[in-house]
Amino acid sequence: MNPARLLLVVPCYNEEAILRLTYSRLNVLVNQLKQESSIAPDSRICFVNDGSRDKTWMIIEELCGKDPAVTGVSLSRNFGHQSAIMAGLEQHVDQFDCFITIDADLQDDIQAIASMIEKHREGAKVVYGVRSDRSSDSWFKRSTAEGFYVLMQKMGVPVIFNHADFRLVDRRVLQELGNFKEINLFLRGIIPLIGFRNEKVYYNRLEREAGETKYPLSKMLLFAWNGITSFSTFPMRLVLYFGVFNFIIAMGIVVYILFSYLFGFTVPGWTSTMLPLTFFSGSNMMALGLIGEYIGKIYEEVKGRPRYIIEKTINE
Repeated sequence: MNPARLLLVVPCYNEEAILRLTYSRLNVLVNQLKQESSIAPDSRICFVNDGSRDKTWMIIEELCGKDPAVTGVSLSRNFGHQSAIMAGLEQHVDQFDCFITIDADLQDDIQAIASMIEKHREGAKVVYGVRSDRSSDSWFKRSTAEGFYVLMQKMGVPVIFNHADFRLVDRRVLQELGNFKEINLFLRGIIPLIGFRNEKVYYNRLEREAGETKYPLSKMLLFAWNGITSFSTFPMRLVLYFGVFNFIIAMGIVVYILFSYLFGFTVPGWTSTMLPLTFFSGSNMMALGLIGEYIGKIYEEVKGRPRYIIEKTINE
């Protein structure tokens, strides 16, 4: 069996502090895998510039200039991490046998790539990079991250526990992925939804050696919310349950009013007026906001705008 042609897709956003080191580490690994005949000699690395505001694209141009095995893709603006991954994948879908996506921060252990390729050689169409533990995280980050995966699974979203976007996908899987046209991308849920044989490779998460994280708490919460609303209608169902609960309370208030009327306790009170008013008005506003979130996603999808725009490519 001939070794597979591999493309490493590395999305980059303001990564000038670490990008040269990332290339150096990945280049050594790729050359080693070529020498071992684990991958084909024409395997390559693709850096995708997601509208960076620093010197990231200049560095990518520099790397492409000195190494023909490096490909550069620059998006016209910042479209987001998931769209940058898709740009790198879809741009080369018919040129390689398998694809590995990995972030530029080197926190995903690149030594796991060899095991991914071995799993693919054995027949797996998707290989997930899964964190073996979160002992290096703070208690808050560990509990919120694990809580996110548990919540997503309970809502019926087919996510892989402790898996982010470090994965190998076969060309056949990528071709099927092209049939998913939604603008609100959540690849952690879409890839498992496609099916095919899959395996897991476990690794330890490393510390970032340079630069700053691009996912502070606010962005992580927004990403989690996008994943939930893109894959599950369970929050809408909660609105229905909440409405039934409100109706039961309202019936209780009706019984109280009738009881007061029949027995002469009809003196109006400020508390008994304001509490139901604020409760039901607040509940209605929350329900309308949640419904509006889903309607907004429908609005974005039906416009059919492109998920990304490629401004420039190098060494294609």
